[in-house]
Amino acid sequence: MVKAIFFDLDDTLLWDKKSVATAFRKTCERVTNTYDIDPSKLEEAVRFEASELYATYETFDYTKMIGINPFEGLWGTFDDEGESFQKMKELVPGYRRDAWTNGLKKMGIDDANLGSELAELFIEERKKSPFLYEETFSVLDRLKKDYQLVLITNGSPSLQQTKLEITPEIAPYFEHVIISGGFGVGKPNRTIFEHALALCNIEPGEALMVGDNLMTDILGASYVGIPSVWINRENNKAHEEIIPTYEIKDLNELFSIIENK
Repeated sequence: MVKAIFFDLDDTLLWDKKSVATAFRKTCERVTNTYDIDPSKLEEAVRFEASELYATYETFDYTKMIGINPFEGLWGTFDDEGESFQKMKELVPGYRRDAWTNGLKKMGIDDANLGSELAELFIEERKKSPFLYEETFSVLDRLKKDYQLVLITNGSPSLQQTKLEITPEIAPYFEHVIISGGFGVGKPNRTIFEHALALCNIEPGEALMVGDNLMTDILGASYVGIPSVWINRENNKAHEEIIPTYEIKDLNELFSIIENK
């Protein structure tokens, strides 16, 4: 019998990919005021340069472990406790500036001042662009009545809290919010799932883990024997070895799974 449902946040409840893409589009379009440039090509260049640069920092292994991607580095403050977060806090202003400046250079525009301006604009645009999936609230409304709901999200506490602050309706649904950067390790590490089970005082078979990421949400749940639900909205290819218990394309499909368990 299902007693608790564990949810991932980004691209499970929040449509983070759309938020990031929207912020990139609006920021890159600003350049067309000054230069004859294809905004989509600039976005592609900045994404590439950001990813390349992000991997060169001493904090890279830590960010992988906690689950912070290069595009979160473009707008997060990382004003969190711990030496690694404090290093990130020092690095990110230069990282943002250089990622945008290098992206412009790749497009043939050598303009460091514009790079700095775009770095700041992207932060504003990302905060102004919170998107959720259409069914998120209606599903949570129905589940809240009968199940313990727990949010397990990878990332920096300050950044994930910012996401929750700009979509303030989400957090009240959850009895517990576990953020990897505050806990100390990220999904798929088994201990973060064991912590969630302990908070709910349940056995693995009494929980469901719902998430979009096979390598974190589904794999981590499998380590401790929690049945998993892979929400595969984009019809991504299945993994040969990481096999979810269930696969859905819309959160509304959860109800038939729960009823049949």
